[in-house]
Amino acid sequence: MGYRVQKSDDEWRAELGADQYAVLREAATERAWTGELLDEHRAGVYTCAACNAELFKSGTKFDSGCGWPSFYESVRPEAVELIEDDSLGMVRTEVRCAACGSHLGHVFPDGFGTPTGDRYCMNSIALGFTPEA
Repeated sequence: MGYRVQKSDDEWRAELGADQYAVLREAATERAWTGELLDEHRAGVYTCAACNAELFKSGTKFDSGCGWPSFYESVRPEAVELIEDDSLGMVRTEVRCAACGSHLGHVFPDGFGTPTGDRYCMNSIALGFTPEA
């Protein structure tokens, strides 16, 4: 996919902290229950921590009990890129920012009780948050 935001690894490393770089650019996963945005309950928009693209609205966030911020849909279907991921010996669907290609987390079809049935399980460190004015 041709991303709008394209930077070299050196540029990403200079802009992101080591933990953010590991998650966003190397598809690492932060430890469950440690993310700053897990318990964020204000109205606003969640953005990509790498490029600030809008990804999720606060009204789609729900407590899935998994230890990471969870959403039932993205702000727009084209805001995220979904990629098959079989890296751990199981098939999952990776979620990337469509604007810059950064790894955000995974989406699972087990969001019981949500309007879409999906659970976008995102790394808190991969997200920014802009509260409503």
